[in-house]
Amino acid sequence: MEYILIIIGAIFVNNIVLTQFLGICPFLGVSTKVKTAIGMGGAVIFVMTLSTIVTWLVMKYILIKFNIEFMQTIAYILVIAALVQMVEIILKKISPPLYQALGVFLPLITTNCTILGVAIMVIQNDFNLLTSVVFAIGMSLGFMLALVIFAGIREHMDKLPIPKGMKGVPAALVVAGILALAFMGFSGLV
Repeated sequence: MEYILIIIGAIFVNNIVLTQFLGICPFLGVSTKVKTAIGMGGAVIFVMTLSTIVTWLVMKYILIKFNIEFMQTIAYILVIAALVQMVEIILKKISPPLYQALGVFLPLITTNCTILGVAIMVIQNDFNLLTSVVFAIGMSLGFMLALVIFAGIREHMDKLPIPKGMKGVPAALVVAGILALAFMGFSGLV
C-alpha cells in the first residue's frame, strides 16, 4: 500500500512539472504533438528509473563511503550523462528500431533537470533502493502524464482562433498555469 501511495503522490500531488516546476524546458519544447510527448515520456521513464538506481548506489557506496557527499551534484551529472550515452550506444547496437523511435529524446534527457532532481530528492528523503525506484517510476509517469495532457491541449489550440499576440508560447504558458492550478486540486489526496 505504501508504494501505491508513493506512485499516486508522485504522479498527481507532487507532479514534477506542474507542482515542483522541474523540467519546464522539455515540457514546453517537446509538447507540440502527442506522439512526440509519448516518446519523450517513455524515454524519461526508462532513463529516470535507471539513473535513480545508479545514482543511489553511487551515493551509498562511493560518496558516503569516502566521505565526499559534497560531490553529489557533480557526480550525479556525470553519472546521468554517461548513463544516457551508454544507453544510446547499447540501443543503437541491440535494437535499432527502438533507437530510431527514441531518436533525439535520449540526448535531450541528459539536460533534463527532472532526472537530476529526482536523484537528489531520493537522497534527501532517505529512501531505500526499492522505494527510490518506485518514487522514480511515479515521478516519471507524472512527467509523462503532464507532457501528454499538455501536448493534447496544444494540438487542439492550433485549430482555435487565438489572437496573434497570444499564439505559441504565450498561450502555452497560460495553459500550463491553468494545468498547474488543476493539479493543485490533488493536494491533500495522499
